[in-house]
Amino acid sequence: MPSAFQFQCHFVLIFLAASKGETRYLEVRDVGEDEPFLLLSEDLKRELSAGQIYRRSLRCIDMLSIEGQFTFTADQPQLHCATFFIGEPEELITINYNFVNIDCQGGDILKVFDGWILKGEKFPSSLDHPLPTSQRYVDFCESGNIQRSIRSSQNVAMIFFRIHQPGNGFTVTVKKNANLFPCNVISQTPSGRFTMVIPHQHRNCSFSIIYPVVIKISDLILGHLNGLFLKKPSAGCAGMGDFVELLGGTGLDPSKMFPLADLCHSFHGSAQMKIGCDNTVLRMVSSGKYINRVTFEYHQLDLQETENRKENSIEEFCFPSI
Repeated sequence: MPSAFQFQCHFVLIFLAASKGETRYLEVRDVGEDEPFLLLSEDLKRELSAGQIYRRSLRCIDMLSIEGQFTFTADQPQLHCATFFIGEPEELITINYNFVNIDCQGGDILKVFDGWILKGEKFPSSLDHPLPTSQRYVDFCESGNIQRSIRSSQNVAMIFFRIHQPGNGFTVTVKKNANLFPCNVISQTPSGRFTMVIPHQHRNCSFSIIYPVVIKISDLILGHLNGLFLKKPSAGCAGMGDFVELLGGTGLDPSKMFPLADLCHSFHGSAQMKIGCDNTVLRMVSSGKYINRVTFEYHQLDLQETENRKENSIEEFCFPSI
């Protein structure tokens, strides 16, 4: 049986598909009880390709993966609301306030958070984000007109809001910007391919996949300097300034997940691992002295694959949670 975290995250990601358009735009194909597939219809694709600004109302709990203008108007007191924003791995999200009508003195709240929070766990974790946690919140009731445009540090962001008075609300415009060196990423899909590059930067980067997956690393360069590879000692990765680790767990915060494997040697080839955890994270730690790069691909794990091991596969983990 899926865990509560997996159910919530999968609900959020399924909700994402539904939130890409109004109900009339949704097409359901090959729907099963356990794995509904919601696809965008051609109507919405044509509207967006024509350059029109997409507009719709927000729900109390909502998710957006598309640019446009979005309005929330309370029809009753709404005390625990949030909108999740997600882009492609190579995108940053900019949220602009167009109109705000809330009662800050009466206890209303409107805050942007740089990342996601789910059940008290943050992504990116405090260890991986460039800002301290307190600076990742932008409170409209404190900043007002001073900061009406907020840009995320990665491909996810969210708004928390609480509105007591019916009729009050806000309008935001969401835009996406290119990110030349994506660092922290939550994948929208259970399969894909990605190359993470950290060019002479002292930072940690995490790529999160909220599905049980097979992940295959095909290229890893650590300690790359002027075309030469830095020699690594034969011991493990403990104390190394540059390495990649694979993590698995049941929450959103990589710093609270279980370390499954460390990679601290450059290689070209294939290293595969089956991870049956609710959340899988590939995390690169970089000292800033070198250009580090890792290329990997992943797809959702099915039960049949648990029975078919490959010679270059690392031991499987977390299968009891599937």
